[in-house]
Amino acid sequence: MFHNCLICTDFTDGLHRLVDFIPSLANSGLKRIVFLHSISVWQSEKVVRVDEDEIIEAKKLLAPSLEKTPNGVEVKVEVLSGQPKDTILRLIDFYDIDIVLTGMSIRSAIETKIFGSHTLELVKLTSTPLMILRPQLISTYTCEELALRCQHMWRYLLIPYNGEQSGKYLLEEVINHLENHPKNSCEQCLLLWVIDDGGRTKEITKYHYRKAQEELNNAKAKLEALNITVKTKVIQGNPLGEILDTALNFDISAIAIASNYRNTILEWTNPSLANEVLRRSWFPVLFFSPKK
Repeated sequence: MFHNCLICTDFTDGLHRLVDFIPSLANSGLKRIVFLHSISVWQSEKVVRVDEDEIIEAKKLLAPSLEKTPNGVEVKVEVLSGQPKDTILRLIDFYDIDIVLTGMSIRSAIETKIFGSHTLELVKLTSTPLMILRPQLISTYTCEELALRCQHMWRYLLIPYNGEQSGKYLLEEVINHLENHPKNSCEQCLLLWVIDDGGRTKEITKYHYRKAQEELNNAKAKLEALNITVKTKVIQGNPLGEILDTALNFDISAIAIASNYRNTILEWTNPSLANEVLRRSWFPVLFFSPKK
């Protein structure tokens, strides 16, 4: 599904552990893997200085990624000075990155607004897809568990789809990235349509069930044309709760979401479903950013 990956780590998010799992990452279809650690520039009055000792230590921590590299896989280590969002954008262009792995802790809307997040800043600045992982989980996986996670990063995707513009954008982006996808990178998708249970009568609900299944069947046909196994599910309930429950019950690898509204995404005072999934899902989230 993806070929060129940028893994961003600050050494507190657990993502630096992936240096020991290059073969597993390669089994997910990756051909180029770039590790990035950004170091802030120390500034006092008119003097700007980079901590050279910190650079040396960071390179040492990431160096194991360069050992035992499988044939056909390129691995790079970049330790750069500057703001993370700036160095990430620079390397996305330089290495032709098509997926960025980054960490993001689960926080409430208020906490996110107060403390901010480099990941959320990045969402607004690039159209490159992001794979968002929870540091709390990555840090606690055993080596065996983490190897399997790396190998099956995108094996089984949950795709919430409701026929609206954002849902169609998500389906379009998934299809674009599945075309010519590496072998075994993505094997299965589950298309989920959640009918909001807010006060509908049974008669209206029956109509919506029928309409939803018709649209899901059309979307299913497009994905099956790419040799992907596709399941569909229509359910009535709270959209966020049903998405998270479905991910648990169907052994999902990652939840795919998207927004095609760059000017409103992640405005926490008016949260969207995509916002809520980003903030509250313990599952890895494959986020397709809006087009520039």
